[in-house]
Amino acid sequence: MSEEAKKNQYSADSIQALEGMEHVRMRPSMYIGDVGTRGLHHLVYEVVDNSIDEAMGGHCDTIEVVINEDNSITTKDNGRGIPVGLHKKEGVSALEVVMTKIGAGGKFDKDSYKVSGGLHGVGVSCVNALSSHLKAVVHREGKVWEQEYERGKTMYPVKSTGTTKDTGTTVTFTPDDTIFTQTTEYSYDTLANRMRELAYLNKGVTITLTDKRNKDEKGEFISETFFSEEGLKEFIKFLDETREPLIQSVISMEGEKNGIPVEVAMIYNTGFSENLHSYVNNINTHEGGTHLSGFRRGLTSTLKKYADNSGLLDKLKFEIAGDDFREGLTAIVSVKVAEPQFEGQTKTKLGNREVTSAVSQAVSEMLTNYLEEHPDDAKQIVEKVKLAAQARHAAAKAREMVQRKNPMSVGGLPGKLSDCSEQDPTKCEVFLVEGDSAGGTAKQGRDRNFQAILPLRGKILNVEKAMQHKVFENEEIKNIYTALGVTIGTEEDSKALNLEKLRYHKVVIMCDADVDGSHIETLILTFFFRYMRELIENGHVYIATPPLYLVKKGSKKRYAWDDKERDDIVESMKGGASIQRYKGLGEMNAEQLWDTTMNPEFRTLRQVSIENATETDRIFSMLMGDEVPPRREFIEKNAVYANIDA
Repeated sequence: MSEEAKKNQYSADSIQALEGMEHVRMRPSMYIGDVGTRGLHHLVYEVVDNSIDEAMGGHCDTIEVVINEDNSITTKDNGRGIPVGLHKKEGVSALEVVMTKIGAGGKFDKDSYKVSGGLHGVGVSCVNALSSHLKAVVHREGKVWEQEYERGKTMYPVKSTGTTKDTGTTVTFTPDDTIFTQTTEYSYDTLANRMRELAYLNKGVTITLTDKRNKDEKGEFISETFFSEEGLKEFIKFLDETREPLIQSVISMEGEKNGIPVEVAMIYNTGFSENLHSYVNNINTHEGGTHLSGFRRGLTSTLKKYADNSGLLDKLKFEIAGDDFREGLTAIVSVKVAEPQFEGQTKTKLGNREVTSAVSQAVSEMLTNYLEEHPDDAKQIVEKVKLAAQARHAAAKAREMVQRKNPMSVGGLPGKLSDCSEQDPTKCEVFLVEGDSAGGTAKQGRDRNFQAILPLRGKILNVEKAMQHKVFENEEIKNIYTALGVTIGTEEDSKALNLEKLRYHKVVIMCDADVDGSHIETLILTFFFRYMRELIENGHVYIATPPLYLVKKGSKKRYAWDDKERDDIVESMKGGASIQRYKGLGEMNAEQLWDTTMNPEFRTLRQVSIENATETDRIFSMLMGDEVPPRREFIEKNAVYANIDA
């Protein structure tokens, strides 16, 4: 057999078992991050990633994902089908090895897959271990093969159940509710966002998502098909659809540098935020890494060289910094690496050094060609960079004012802050409260030992539409920085946040449960997402949930957080109940606010997390930007939910 034939052969011997899976069920968080909603959805991603690996190898172009009526998941692809032949080392079918041995899979055999996504081989066997039931059906070699498992253990040997002309793998699994005790209910939107992302990252692959739990107006199951012909180029247009473009075309490239496949797409808009999204083997690298460093290096050096040669910077009195080239930039960098090395707190930071120069070269060539071919766009970009540099100098002065102690403050803290007595930040929490009235009630109702109150006057600045120095000059924002005790800004990143001196490990946004309150909540979340993202990523940001109603009958009183709960309480009281609708926090007395919203024993706090950075970025841009139609459409679609979770 020729060397080429050997490389393309994908058989039972391609599957290598590395270790057992006995303690996956005992320590599930080690494998999927957590056993909450994030871990639950991660199960789907792991199975889909196997199909995507087949697609990246050129063996699959169609993937179907179905949420079944009972919240089980079915995924189906038209790949080669998992090998079913006898695995020499294990003495059982290769399908059984893949499904029941942690670390078993074709992705460990370099001849089978050049690159792969997912949990680097943990994948589908981990899903099997954490499912109460899983069934694998393989179409391969003219036959249909199947095997079922309960909590990772085989129910019977792999058997043939018929003949077929197709190839591919179908997996149906039910998450184990003894592991996922919080919920086993899948979110259609969460899965749709990831499937859309995968379609953009793997152009030419059709991914269908169907929800058999819900039907549309025509009586058909809710379903969407995701397909991208242009890949990242279309992804950029989707992400930036609510921003005003500065240049007319998306700048993009796709190719291989130093043996590393690199794909980049970018566009400049008239806004002030920098939105860089990076991927390695389809994994969103939230913490960046060497590929992002390469992108920044290539962008900065190429643009600086062009700007210097053009003479457009001759009258500028100060040096241009890296930040200036990235203001108003939306970019996506996607690389495929055979053996990725991840570091960082959440293992989403790429460490492979060879990737830096590969991406830098690719970006430099791409930009050089574009700037030469589009002189008008090039001039627009350089003018934008000059404005950004001027604004950065103004922002540096404003930032110094944020860090400097205010003579009107007490001990360097804002005068409005009612601080707590506890000195250990891990035990302290601060409530950002809308208005002085609610702030006064919160001050009376709080536990002064560990709860601090910072009242905010009116609606804070919409940072989505403001230049950086305006943000740092804003009084309410300055108070937030000072109260939290964090420091900001480095030469490399003017928004970088230092959390070492963070004074409270719970930062709670507490607003009225009405439209105005939701708007203020969203303004604060936009500020945190754009300027204090580390605060969210480290799990410090929460949203308080005050009740909407007080239902009373005689001496009995109960609170309700929505209309259904109110109706249920009224019905249980069997008539004669009075209902009070709270229009705002100020309508509650201190005792009521403590009982319902601030007392750790009874309150409900929603922790803000970033499940999908690209989608969160798009939603904030849409909600807080200038474009009205997409915002109206989003609000109409989501009006039922009233609150916007990051």
